[in-house]
Amino acid sequence: MVWTPGPLKAGRFLRKEATVSARVILILVVGLLVIFGLVMLFSTSGPQGEKIAHNPYYFVQRQAVWLAFGLVAAFVGARVDYHRWMKLAWPLLGLVVVLLVLVYVPHVGLTVKGSRRWLHLPLGLSFQPSELAKFAAINALAFWFGTKRRERGGFVGGIAIPGAILGSMLGLIVFETDFGATILIGATGGLMMFVAGAPFLYLVPAGALAAGGLAWMIKQNPERMARIMAFLHPEDYAQGEAFQLMNALYAFVAGGIGGAGLGQSLQKRFYLPEAHTDFIFAIIGEELGIAASIGVVGLFVVFLLCGIRISGRAADVGGRLMAFGITILITLQAAINIGVVTGRLPTKGLPLPFISFGGTSLVVTLFMTGVLLNVARQGGGRHRLRA
Repeated sequence: MVWTPGPLKAGRFLRKEATVSARVILILVVGLLVIFGLVMLFSTSGPQGEKIAHNPYYFVQRQAVWLAFGLVAAFVGARVDYHRWMKLAWPLLGLVVVLLVLVYVPHVGLTVKGSRRWLHLPLGLSFQPSELAKFAAINALAFWFGTKRRERGGFVGGIAIPGAILGSMLGLIVFETDFGATILIGATGGLMMFVAGAPFLYLVPAGALAAGGLAWMIKQNPERMARIMAFLHPEDYAQGEAFQLMNALYAFVAGGIGGAGLGQSLQKRFYLPEAHTDFIFAIIGEELGIAASIGVVGLFVVFLLCGIRISGRAADVGGRLMAFGITILITLQAAINIGVVTGRLPTKGLPLPFISFGGTSLVVTLFMTGVLLNVARQGGGRHRLRA
């Protein structure tokens, strides 16, 4: 007699196989993005590295150091049970708030172009606490809604306390004049609250109030208002606030379908001095063409689909929210960056995940990817998280 599994066991087996497949595809996608990022950074950052440190490999070498830290962080995130991070939600939240406060302390915080977003580290490195705040916010919301299932349907448990969790960090980040990170974390947190079951009747007014407050702050900031006007009328600000945007668009036009060739960009030499950071997607379009640009977008779409599948097959509510938050934040950040570079959104200082130069961003993003893989690995199991 041949034994065949019953419907329940067969269903668990298929779910496990689907989760494993999503995990493997996710690893391949992230690996391709990271390797491609190093190649493009090598191609893009030479002129700026020569100018700053008389070393065309300056930024590539620094990114390689951060990548080593990021791979260790990804390994830790993948191996440590994600429930442990959730149980550390409040200490981690407190640590991030302290780090965000330290940004404003003289000789500890680092001011770059009028923004205080970084902390000094040894060996000439710097650390951006708002990057760690991304994971802290996702982790805290996943823990709260994963353990307070009865409270999430009311105003206090569904809106007030989660709003306080986000507000404790966003209030400090926005005064760094980091509106990009504020919008990204706020939008991700709002979507997590929505899918967790926060009352829609309260969520919409709360979101509108937060958006209105942010819009008022942007209006009071002349630099940010200039960016909004440059977005609306780029030709009128072509030599000022829209300089980067206009030359990014020229890069896509120059690249055409097939591109000018790896390393052959003119924009990076004369017109896009910060091309290795927020505007690296424009150089991809110029050197490798529209096909490569679409390929990068496609990789992030696959990342999104894998993350959503992992979220849907997580072992518990906290895991589903953790995976959902990480997936949405990384893909939303990519979408915002690409939208800015292509002129679809006003300019914001958000790097392209896995590709742009930026040590803290790379390490934290790889760590979150590791946590996402850990959620996927436990997708077939059962686990109850207690407050």
